[in-house]
Amino acid sequence: MQSRWICLGCVIVTLFAWLSVVPPVRAAEHSLETAQQIFTVQCAGCHAHGGNIVRRGKTLKQRALKRNGVDSVTAIATLITQGKGIMSAYGDRLSPEEIDLLATYVWENAQNNWR
Repeated sequence: MQSRWICLGCVIVTLFAWLSVVPPVRAAEHSLETAQQIFTVQCAGCHAHGGNIVRRGKTLKQRALKRNGVDSVTAIATLITQGKGIMSAYGDRLSPEEIDLLATYVWENAQNNWR
């Protein structure tokens, strides 16, 4: 009788452990899709493939970001929120969560040279 309870306990613990791992993977996939959609709608008009059709030196490539002092996800999020120069601020159009997703998306793509 006691071995049944031990076995049942092991099954329950295993089930909870498995369930706690699966949702973040799905959330990460959803976040990537959401970030791509936000980028396509809000940014790609000027920054397609990490470039810049308005000002050549202000691309979203890693080298240009570092040269312009935008060398972290936080710095990118600040730039998105406040804007700079002729780039509009998006703090009033995007939620803080969307800005964080977008900043992470830009940073990760810059690390991979937008491939």
